[in-house]
Amino acid sequence: MQKAISAVVMLFVVLGSLPVFAQASPPSEASRKAELVAAWKAASEAGVGGPKDVSLIDQATLKLAAGRFFVPQAEGARVLRALGNVVNDAGFVGLVVGTGPNDEWIVVIRYVKEGYIKDDDAKNWNADELLKNLKDGVEETNKDRIARGFPEMQVIGWVQPPSYDAGSHRLVWSLLAKDKGEADNAAKSINYNTYALGRDGYFSLNLLSNSERIAGDKAVAHELLGDLGYSAGKRYEDFSASTDSIAEYGLMALVGGVAAKKLGLFALVAAFVLKFAKVILIGLAVVGAGVLNFFRRKPRRDSADRSA
Repeated sequence: MQKAISAVVMLFVVLGSLPVFAQASPPSEASRKAELVAAWKAASEAGVGGPKDVSLIDQATLKLAAGRFFVPQAEGARVLRALGNVVNDAGFVGLVVGTGPNDEWIVVIRYVKEGYIKDDDAKNWNADELLKNLKDGVEETNKDRIARGFPEMQVIGWVQPPSYDAGSHRLVWSLLAKDKGEADNAAKSINYNTYALGRDGYFSLNLLSNSERIAGDKAVAHELLGDLGYSAGKRYEDFSASTDSIAEYGLMALVGGVAAKKLGLFALVAAFVLKFAKVILIGLAVVGAGVLNFFRRKPRRDSADRSA
């Protein structure tokens, strides 16, 4: 296994490299690569593969299908940090990745418990105004990314304007983004967000992909959204006006300011994520079963327990 890990590290050196930025003492390229490999290894040991019912805190169950791998909170947060994300909210629940040879996506699962979200404003979407809020939010996030040695991101526009299903209480929207200064004809980051509203708050399932793959990858986001079911008593329709708290914002805010601040706009770093995801996948193909077990191993009993 150690030999396989070393091979993946070498592939990072040969096939992919982190950009270098002129700033005061950013983390070294070598240390970032080493941490990313270590983070994925820890994730593989802690996670669980499908088919499996995965408990999502005390709120819901995710029916994880075959070919999907769930990474729990601590190890998932480490992977995201290694990929340049800011993870500073206890609402983070875990990650889902695909184990297929062509899977190059990551889904970030978070839960925000801030009360029942009223959805009556879904009839009055103003996509232009919501887009402006998101652009303003990423400019704030960029300040931290610069300080940590990662590229700034730029929101371009919608891939899918906000769409809400009042029957299932599911919300979907998607953004197009890129590294600042990146060529216009380069593959663009895709932020494909899905939400499941519940009695006490909502789950966010945020798929990271790019413009060349989103046509197929978006089916994954809808699949996972459909496979998430709230527990009895936690469903949106279980809300009781006499006892339950109501969020201070409505559904529209999940696409605007609240999405930017509460969810951290994880997917706006998708371009950076995919630069490394591709190299990791090439590494898996080259070094064989030892590293494939990072994603396809049968979970240990303690790993299964940690994923619940």
